[in-house]
Amino acid sequence: MDSTVATGSEENVWGGGNQPLGASYGKLMMWFFLVSDALTFSGLLAAYGFSRFKFIETWPIADEVFTHVPFFHGNFPMYYVAFMTFILIMSSVTMVLAVDAGHKMKKNAVIWYMFLTIIGGAIFVGSQGWEWATFIKGDYGAIETKGGRILQFVNTETGERAGIADFAKNIPSERVNHESKNGVWFYEGEALPSFTVNEVVEGFKAHPNIAIRTEAIIQPGNEGQGEKTILSRAEGLAKLANASQVVEGANLIHNEYGSRLFADFFFFITGFHGFHVTSGVVINLIIFFNVILGTYEKRGHYEMVEKVGLYWHFVDLVWVFVFTFFYLV
Repeated sequence: MDSTVATGSEENVWGGGNQPLGASYGKLMMWFFLVSDALTFSGLLAAYGFSRFKFIETWPIADEVFTHVPFFHGNFPMYYVAFMTFILIMSSVTMVLAVDAGHKMKKNAVIWYMFLTIIGGAIFVGSQGWEWATFIKGDYGAIETKGGRILQFVNTETGERAGIADFAKNIPSERVNHESKNGVWFYEGEALPSFTVNEVVEGFKAHPNIAIRTEAIIQPGNEGQGEKTILSRAEGLAKLANASQVVEGANLIHNEYGSRLFADFFFFITGFHGFHVTSGVVINLIIFFNVILGTYEKRGHYEMVEKVGLYWHFVDLVWVFVFTFFYLV
């Protein structure tokens, strides 16, 4: 008997139709969307990698940028980002449990696990908003030169970074006081920084324990690899002669932490991912209320929970790559 004929008569591996490979139309379209979205994130991360490689000597060190924790003062590098990552991964676990409960038609279990997933997503989005606000506000301040380079300040006695407010000299003549008698009003333009360039320069001259460090990372093979270059007092004063403005925090144009490309990628990549998480929370809320109303119980299946679960797992997986390449590497 011909084995080929027998096999063909016994099993139809690909039958096509409305449900290829047994997947519903909705689930198949979700997979198509996720693949296309994965290509978009891949392009963004690839662009980030190329830019970082090109400007590796002046790229900000993540451990020196993301050091804040809500309600705590001090230097806690990457602690809060790690916490955010843990919360998002745990929300993926609760989503798995919700899908499994849906397969077993356990309505109450689906409700509770969906609720925990929504809470986890909301905490992550709120944490990302707080991180954005902290990044935009800044912590220390820096000087930007006429050539667009960033000059930061360090305390040579402690070895820690110094904020401009710690040493800048207050010169009353540098600012015009807003008083009713002189009628000074603000109409348009950018908000002024807390200190002027002259106040920073005079404060630097008056504090011999303050030194300037540049964006440039010490070359491999030298002592202190992975640290920014610290200038002597004479070199620092020479650099300050080319100062153009005081920079506080980061935006798409200026960045106190270093290369503005770093800030551009930070806002775009984390913002794009945050948009996905926010959308996922909203979709989960809709599915959550439908579960409470018994919509899927009446349909006899919880496939919608499974489809939104696919999206949520994708969002979590993307964050693992963002966390690895943007924060850790």
